Order: sequence, then C-alpha cells, then structure tokens
Amino acid sequence: MVTTITVGQVLRAKGHEYVFIQPSATVYEALELMAEKNVGALPVMDEGRLVGMFSERDYARKVILKGRSSKSTTVRDLMSSEPITIGPDRSVHECMLVMTNNHIRHLPVMVGSTVVGIVSIGDAVNSIISDQESMIQDLESYITLGY
Repeated sequence: MVTTITVGQVLRAKGHEYVFIQPSATVYEALELMAEKNVGALPVMDEGRLVGMFSERDYARKVILKGRSSKSTTVRDLMSSEPITIGPDRSVHECMLVMTNNHIRHLPVMVGSTVVGIVSIGDAVNSIISDQESMIQDLESYITLGY
C-alpha cells in the first residue's frame, strides 16, 4: 500500500503560482519581495528563462558576511547560477534527495525550459506526512473491518 507521490501532485495541491525576480534587481528589492510573499527563495528569470535562484542563504552568506550593501548589490551578483531543477514526474522522495544532496531548500519544477512551479522542502515534508496519515487511516480501517 506504498504510494509514490510525484512533484506534480504536490504542485497541484499547493498551486503552480510563484513569484520571481529579474537579475538586474537589487538584493534589497528581492528581500522585500520575499518578505511580502513569505517565501525563502526566488527563481531569477531573464526574458522568461530561468537563469538562477536567489535565497535567504545567498543573502546571509554573500551580503551580510562579506559586508556588501543590499541596496547596491544586484541579484545577478549573488544568485546561484545554473539552478538545480526537477520535473513534475519525479517522486517527492527523489525531490528530497536532490535537495538534501545539494544543500538547497527550494527546487524549480520544469517542463522543458518552462518553470511550472517551485517546491520547497516544507512542501515535500508536508506531502509525505499527509500521505502517511492517509495510509495509517487506510490500515486502521482494514484492521477494524477485518475483525
């Protein structure tokens, strides 16, 4: 009775909407957007193409610790280029492995060259917990009906 939840199923449940930032934006503008939308990372898009990811970790390690100014530094200067992505057909388990192995918490979900959503580590964990709760209920029903 083990089910395999896909990244696409997670996106259908949470929604495909996401916010992004352009590489020419300042780090300060990115932080404002992240705070307003309550997200920990932003895909960096240039003319509709994913060119990087900018996260709270990038800010903490590349601005604060290096004494840079968030109002004069651009996202392009700090973003993680060549972002790691995942397809919607991949399992949540695979998604978590990719995140863990690469020390990241947010993965753009791609179909071809198009971003169709973002999955966070929290999204992945919540989907696994929900699936396990459902499985427990199914097993309890099976046991109860069996006796």
